[in-house]
Parts: sequence; structure tokens; C-alpha cells
Amino acid sequence: MSKRAPQHWLVKQEPTAYAWSAFVADGRAAWTGVRNFQARLNLRAMREGDRVLYYHSVVGKEVVGVAEVATEAYPDPTAEEGEWVCVDLVPVKPLPNPVTLEAIKANAKLKEIKLLKQSRLSVMPLSPEEFREIVIMGKS
Repeated sequence: MSKRAPQHWLVKQEPTAYAWSAFVADGRAAWTGVRNFQARLNLRAMREGDRVLYYHSVVGKEVVGVAEVATEAYPDPTAEEGEWVCVDLVPVKPLPNPVTLEAIKANAKLKEIKLLKQSRLSVMPLSPEEFREIVIMGKS
């Protein structure tokens, strides 16, 4: 059986609630509390080893780091009802230069990114090209 190619994702988090620095200090986090049906489908589609961009929402509005899916979808322990799920993420590396929402909007290669098309979605897929472009932008 052949192994599938890793998928790419973006997760949003308010830095006042759980900043990248806290995630790095913890070393691992259950991505709980997602209560949107599309985001839930995206969490269920995540596989161990998939790469994830960590986006600070509300305050900062910038991609600040790269994480990886460590544990695939399982029941969200914070859910009081419903079939909500979470995944475990681990930090991989910070972006040397955070990539702002304004920079993403200004990049023609990212014009179709779901961050711009579905701005309220907290967990979204990225194409390999979108992921790579943001990582490159974060290096310069």
C-alpha cells in the first residue's frame, strides 16, 4: 500500500487565548473547541505528519509558525454534546518573519487561498503551492 502525500492546513488561533509561544512551550496541544461543521470535516481529514501553518487571528493577523499533526481526529473532550473532534498538533518551527494577512492579500499566487475566501473558517486546507509560498515569504 502506498503512503499518501502529506496534506497542508492552516489553523487560526487568537494569540491572546493561545499564542505560538505558549504552544512551543507546551510542546504539544490538542486542537479542541472547534465548533464549525466545515472545520470539523477538515480536522477529520488531517493525518499524522500533515503540515500545518499556525495563524494568529484577531490580534496580529499573521502566520507565525509551522506545526505538524501528531494524532489524528479523536473525540473532543471539551464537547458537551455532538460529534466534535480534535487533533493533536506539535510545533515544528517558527517562521523567521511572520507573514501578515496584508502580505498574503498582496501576493497574486495566494489569491485563491481559503484564508481570503472563507475568512471565518478556523481550520482550512491549503494547496502544497500555497503552503510553500507562505513558508518562503516567512523566510525573507
